[in-house]
Amino acid sequence: MNFSLLLVLAVALSGLIYLLDAVIWRPGRRARAAEAESEGDLSADEREKLYKEPWPVDYARSFFPVLLVVLIVRSFIVEPFQIPSGSMRPTLKVGDFILVNKYAYGLRLPVLNTEVLDVGEPERGDVMVFRYPEEPSVNFIKRVVGLPGDHIRYEGKQLYINGEEVTKSLEEKGPDASPRQLLLDETLGDTHHALYNNPLDPGPQMREIEVPDGKYFMMGDNRDHSNDSRYWGFVPEENIVGRAFAVWMHWDGGLPSFTSIRHIQ
Repeated sequence: MNFSLLLVLAVALSGLIYLLDAVIWRPGRRARAAEAESEGDLSADEREKLYKEPWPVDYARSFFPVLLVVLIVRSFIVEPFQIPSGSMRPTLKVGDFILVNKYAYGLRLPVLNTEVLDVGEPERGDVMVFRYPEEPSVNFIKRVVGLPGDHIRYEGKQLYINGEEVTKSLEEKGPDASPRQLLLDETLGDTHHALYNNPLDPGPQMREIEVPDGKYFMMGDNRDHSNDSRYWGFVPEENIVGRAFAVWMHWDGGLPSFTSIRHIQ
């Protein structure tokens, strides 16, 4: 279900009904009521019936301002998303509810996703939501690793950008002290955590590639368990949704938890 499309249609329909009532239907109702009153006395019930708005107009007048505000906020300011997979662990966990800045990379029209105002560009290390290139109706979230023109290589669990190793250092064993995973500090702009399988597992390998103009190379922080640009290629600029900047709630099926509120690095 395309919620953005449904929201745009709801705003358009309620706005159209509201406009038609203001320009055509309401003046007609008042004219008929005034004519009836000039012909004789009307009871309170008759007067109310003549002036009463039809139910579609009543609903449109009530919902149009609310829907319009929701559309503006969701399309141009901030939009909530839920994390459905563990590909961004340990930064983001399954069940995290995040907020995405919709204007950080330029203002885009809802549904069409066409940029109408250039505000900024993704930076290396940003956590970005985008439409999956192979199925644009699905939103993905990964970390920006390669910018247009960058040369990217991933080999032996080491990421190389423009021929230089990305700095990383061992912090501790993985979640629940599992010997199968290692938690590392990695520097891509700012420092963030990245999760790797035990070094004995070679994981995916990738020879050096160049990021084309207008496209981005994305990787999940859970490096050995992420369906990302290493497998399906680059993210076109027109697929960008926004920059994830905060976790505001966690819900894994029980009671919602607000103890995990945090800024996303």
